[in-house]
Formats: sequence, structure tokens, C-alpha cells
Amino acid sequence: MAISKSAYSVAGKIGKIEGHTIVVWVDNETGVLARVVGFFAGRGYNIDSLAVAEVDKKNNLSRITIVTSGTPRVIEQIKLQLMKLVPVHKVADFPKDKTLFRELALLKVVSNKQKRQKATKICNKYNSLILDKTKKSFVVEVAALRKEIDKLINLLQPLGLASVSRTGVVAMSKGSEVFGEKQ
Repeated sequence: MAISKSAYSVAGKIGKIEGHTIVVWVDNETGVLARVVGFFAGRGYNIDSLAVAEVDKKNNLSRITIVTSGTPRVIEQIKLQLMKLVPVHKVADFPKDKTLFRELALLKVVSNKQKRQKATKICNKYNSLILDKTKKSFVVEVAALRKEIDKLINLLQPLGLASVSRTGVVAMSKGSEVFGEKQ
């Protein structure tokens, strides 16, 4: 996780800087993502990861998952300010101990046969799925924790890693709890 250069995230007596996963439920309409991202940019907050998708067609809702960092006071301010944006319906800070996190990555390796075979063996250790294979390359899909994907990328770089595409972190609460409410 990159260290924020924002003046709002300077550690001090009020708390240390920690990473947080904030989930925002919004109306799925033009300009909403720009407003949310603009809020972060306007206040100097950094977004380490961002994932967005429609999650409820009937109610026209999208879910934005944002990974950011800051002191507890800064994170609380982010959540309060996000709730003031229209059309935000709900904001939740997903605690690490009660949440499942995953990121999806597509990785393309282009190299000679020996390096591709070695890269394939490494990818198999990460429960990956080969999506495309040619005589000179392959594309693999892997869903894992962010740090595991980072590690895989580092292992594949000397073996011909040519391209990387990542989704950003997505999160789901463990157990029967949904949107902060017990079921």
C-alpha cells in the first residue's frame, strides 16, 4: 500500500495511519463515480484500490469498494463526508478481521518455452486458470489477496511477464452479517 502524501493522513497523537476498505452503495447513474473520486481528490485523500459494479438491477444500485489509508479520525471524516454526497445510500468500513478480501488479476507471460513452463508451475501454486495459450505466450487469471498477487507478479517478472490487469480489491463480510446488519 502506498503511503499517502496527504496532509490529512499525517500520523500523530490522534492515531496511526492504517489501511481501510470502505464500501459505498450508490445509485447507478452517470457522474456518481466522478463525484466520489472527486471527493477524495479534492481533499487530498489517496485511493489505493477502486472497484465498482452494479449489484442490484432492480433498485439500480452500484457498489464502490475503496481501499484508502488514514488515521482513525480521517477515516471517520471520509465516511461522514461520503454520506453527504448524493446519491450515496450507505457507507461501511469493512474491518479486516470480519471481512473476506479478493482481487482478480489477468497476467500475460511472453517468453521462451522453458520460462513459460516454469511460470506455469508457479501460477499453478496460486490456483490460477489459464485463459489463453499460444506457442509464445499465455494469459492466466488469478483471484487472491492483494499481497499474494503482488508476490506472483514479482515471481513472474523475470520469466517474461509482459502485461498485468487488476480489478482492485473487493470485499464481503464474513458470516450472516449483511450491510452491517445481522441476518
